[in-house]
Amino acid sequence: MRTDRILAFDLGTGGCKSSLYDYSGRCLGSDFQVYSTRYPRPGYHEQRPEDWWDAVVRGSRALVGSGLCEPDSVKGIGLSGFSLGMVPIGEDGRPLLDWVPIWSDSRPGPEDMESFFREVPEEKWYSTTGNGFPPALYTVFKILWLRRERPEVFSRARAILGSKDYINLRLTGTAATDHSYASGTGIYDLAARAYSDRLLRASGLPRSLFPEIVPSTRVLGTLLPEAAAALGVDRNAVVVAGGVDNSCMALGARNLEEGSVYNSLGSSSWIAVTSRRPLLDPTYRPYVFEHVVPGMYNSATAIFSAGTSHSWVLRELCRDLADPADPGAVYERTEALAREVPPGSRGLMFNPSLAGGSSLDPGPNIRGAFLGLTLEHTRSDLIRATLEGVCMGLRIALDVLSSLTEVQDEMILAGGGAKSPLWRQMLADVLGKKVLKTSVDQQAAALGAAAVTAVGIGAWKDFSRIRELHEIQARHEPDPAAARIYAGILPTFRKASRFLSEYGESLRAQS
Repeated sequence: MRTDRILAFDLGTGGCKSSLYDYSGRCLGSDFQVYSTRYPRPGYHEQRPEDWWDAVVRGSRALVGSGLCEPDSVKGIGLSGFSLGMVPIGEDGRPLLDWVPIWSDSRPGPEDMESFFREVPEEKWYSTTGNGFPPALYTVFKILWLRRERPEVFSRARAILGSKDYINLRLTGTAATDHSYASGTGIYDLAARAYSDRLLRASGLPRSLFPEIVPSTRVLGTLLPEAAAALGVDRNAVVVAGGVDNSCMALGARNLEEGSVYNSLGSSSWIAVTSRRPLLDPTYRPYVFEHVVPGMYNSATAIFSAGTSHSWVLRELCRDLADPADPGAVYERTEALAREVPPGSRGLMFNPSLAGGSSLDPGPNIRGAFLGLTLEHTRSDLIRATLEGVCMGLRIALDVLSSLTEVQDEMILAGGGAKSPLWRQMLADVLGKKVLKTSVDQQAAALGAAAVTAVGIGAWKDFSRIRELHEIQARHEPDPAAARIYAGILPTFRKASRFLSEYGESLRAQS
């Protein structure tokens, strides 16, 4: 019986999921290691690359040490990583900053972007790159901030790497990226599938700062001796380039053909459609990544604070419901409270913009809010309104994509939110789609990374096996009565978003 194994690591915002797969694509076990984010100033969202590495090491050792495999049975290693990272690397291959900006960091200011957009109008930049988030989030502008604010660090930078590419460097000594991750740098031409000379000139940055682009399935090399010792596996294990989390998750969620769609409901939440062309719109700006599936693109719209909005409510309003001995109990208890409230939360509305606005919002400085509070409302209403508010934001996201292409009627739900039957039904009611929970569930990005590895090392001939790995565990059809209620609320939700954007702009002007 074949005992060869694949290790997959999914670097997310809140931590690293390590998963062990056999060659059939079956997940044998997983481990999750948390790391922290700090917010030292408005717009600054930072993590330590050393924490990512420690999480990878701990996760690997937990799986290998569990008896699920022998150290020499791990033949391939692949990573999925959150996008838009900016890790400056020195000549010795070590990070030049202890704390680095993560994807949601928006520290670049107008002074970091003005000269760039004088050379290349912002609309042209978007149509070239598909980079639909606010520009300050993209890597090129974070590098320009580094050049302005930390010139002594910038002058010593040999390369700028993303999250999973930094780990790959630690594993193999090779500095490289793949097309899916490179497409979030702010200087990638989707049509040419390469860095853009024009955008590089506009940035004034040397091409040498950006790592070579290779296919996601490309083998980068075997493990360095010190990396093998740290992970507890044989040094002959090979490492593939891997992909950005959005695209790995799309693959893991079986988004392989035109119009296939999935929703990732985690800390942030996005709806993504796979297609042979990028879905671009200059008004709402879907953000586009190259797919890890060759010849395909992932076009998505997002809200930045989905699970984090829910976590905020649990932390600030539901501490008495938490049980240190059973961390999952608070979710079950709060869901029970939310079920006591009818659809629409008795007139209470929540806007989930606690982490600022995406391109779907009227402005990046939009603030989150509860609206319509009365003395009659209870904590149960607040909890349900929070879940509904996230769904409303996602309905706006879906409407944009549906206006650009035909979207399939069934949507796979991935991420932590997939565990909630109530939230799944709400999504079906608000989105008007069949929502599926499958056996892959929260493993979508890890499975995508494992599949890229399997193809890269020759264990699979292509990605088609992904379809066989999904066992449908729950199917939610829209409830007509609830769907009518939510359709009536949606116009008011849009109006509230415009007001909260104006309010956020006024607060920004006063600061």
